[in-house]
Amino acid sequence: MTRERVAERLGSTFESLPDESARGLPVYRGKVRDVVLGGKNLLLVASDRISAFDRVLSSVPCKGEVLARIASFWFEATADIAPNHVLAGPGSGLSGTGRATLARRAEMLPLEVVVRGYLSGSAWRDYQSGRAVSGIALPGGLSFNEKFPVPIITPSSKEAAGHDRPLSRAELLAEGLVSEETWREVERVSLALFRRGQEVAARGGLILADTKYEFGLVDGRLTLCDEIHTPDSSRYWWAESYPSRYQTHEPQRELDKEPFRRWLVERGFAGDGEPPRIPEEVRLETSWRYLQAFEAITGENFEPIGVDPQSESAAIARIVEERLL
Repeated sequence: MTRERVAERLGSTFESLPDESARGLPVYRGKVRDVVLGGKNLLLVASDRISAFDRVLSSVPCKGEVLARIASFWFEATADIAPNHVLAGPGSGLSGTGRATLARRAEMLPLEVVVRGYLSGSAWRDYQSGRAVSGIALPGGLSFNEKFPVPIITPSSKEAAGHDRPLSRAELLAEGLVSEETWREVERVSLALFRRGQEVAARGGLILADTKYEFGLVDGRLTLCDEIHTPDSSRYWWAESYPSRYQTHEPQRELDKEPFRRWLVERGFAGDGEPPRIPEEVRLETSWRYLQAFEAITGENFEPIGVDPQSESAAIARIVEERLL
């Protein structure tokens, strides 16, 4: 897909699933996804909304389809490591839309699991301030974006209100968020998923620096849920330029939405107050970055399945009628 074709879609992004497409079923609307709640199953619809600092700020062409299809790629690529909640996804049983995923309902664990292969992001900020990283005391003398000898796991709570809390292993067990047996399985599966993610990303010339996983229980079995290894839940760098930029302490060439966040910060917005207007050129560049991520990760050229928001909404309504009602 060319930049010109992406630009043509700036005025017709999929911003929200219409209520009528849910056919009377309840809909949970998150920052970037709308979830139609069936009895035993869910339909996850990835919108084109883009958020930063817990605020929805604009929409980006093709973003929802890119994320849903990347997640579908990774669910298939890791199915031998852990069961996941997917029943049907983009291009595999759901026609007319590339942004919908039919999934099993799960009893979600009340935490997020971040696996870090490099000292970056909030972990670097904690390290610079002399704080432990989710209870892990890192050795002195580490550098920005330095690779860890072994990836580390830094969980956080999922709070109903306010920001999530970083937790140590001891804290999450003491608070009874999960049993020790379940947490050991979460650790084992998370590290195995991350290893697979790094291996596959490397084939596309990428480094998977860190990522977030969410798990639930389906029929008592630990199950991977939500999304996996997308540019919204992960930090991707171009591998070729990593060594030189690491040596000079420069920011890495990123393939995620971090540049969008930096653009906001440079204009004085970090979540509070009135956000700046997002110009079309920033929306276009952000969309193009998502498409590059899709192609580098999957090895496929991106061609959208969804034609326009109206036809996709109609297709999703049919899926709800056939698969959820």
